[in-house]
Amino acid sequence: MKKIYIVLTLALAIGVFYSFSAKKEEKAKINWMTLEEAVEAQKTVPKKIIMDAFTIWCGPCKMLDKNTFNNNDVANFINKNYYAVKFNAEGNEVIKFKGKTYTNPNFRSNTTGRNSSHQLSSYFGVRAYPTILFLDEEANPIAPITGYKTPRQLELFLKFFTSVDVKNITQEAWEDYKTNFVPKFKN
Repeated sequence: MKKIYIVLTLALAIGVFYSFSAKKEEKAKINWMTLEEAVEAQKTVPKKIIMDAFTIWCGPCKMLDKNTFNNNDVANFINKNYYAVKFNAEGNEVIKFKGKTYTNPNFRSNTTGRNSSHQLSSYFGVRAYPTILFLDEEANPIAPITGYKTPRQLELFLKFFTSVDVKNITQEAWEDYKTNFVPKFKN
């Protein structure tokens, strides 16, 4: 009887340990929204916007989603400091932005590969995928960051744009920041 009691107690302890571990390991998710939703949210609580300009066929875009945007440090930092926007740069969305309507008039619905570029991609000067666009609190472009970035590589930009007055960024300030930056995010 004593052995059964010990086994049951041990099993219960292991179960409790694993349930707490599972909660601790839960992945943070970025609160993605549309550009229109982000611009509207800025009116109430001003924050910068981070926009992931991707395409459905782009391998590095998928890696960015899987490895970087699913990283707990990245997701938590973005959710706290930015409005996050997913934008299919070759998609067929109708997007109203800054008094204009942007579409993709040459969109081909019967393809799973490359498609024509969305008009909003041209507005932001997106020429490569993925491109991570940073916008200020009034949805004005700050900078495009092209290519796949690891969590630590993206951390540099995420923290820089929340720590400086983006209207007065100098090349010298950027170089100084980059030289002295110590990443903290887990890769």
